[in-house]
Amino acid sequence: MRKSVFAGLLFPLLIGVSVAASAAESAAPQVAKSAAVQAVQAPAQVVVVNLNTADELTLERELVGVGAVKAKAIVAHRQANGDFTSVDELLEVKGIGAATLEKNRAKLSVN
Repeated sequence: MRKSVFAGLLFPLLIGVSVAASAAESAAPQVAKSAAVQAVQAPAQVVVVNLNTADELTLERELVGVGAVKAKAIVAHRQANGDFTSVDELLEVKGIGAATLEKNRAKLSVN
């Protein structure tokens, strides 16, 4: 008799735990999916770097493939030759090639 009373109490407890665990598992992927969708839908903010006013640190921080040496070369070119009149003039800077320019074209301005 004691076993049947114990089993009668244990069975509903195990069912409750199972249902709660199942509900938690099904809710977790939905949260992850909605977070992923929000991340995709959020507009990406692009920082625009003005080649005529940016300092070395800004160039190095914001541009892909531009380290301290290339950033210094950009500023030196600007000081020696005057302001850039187009983004394409960046190709005249030693160490800046077409690949680096294309990676950064959307971030660059001369205004």
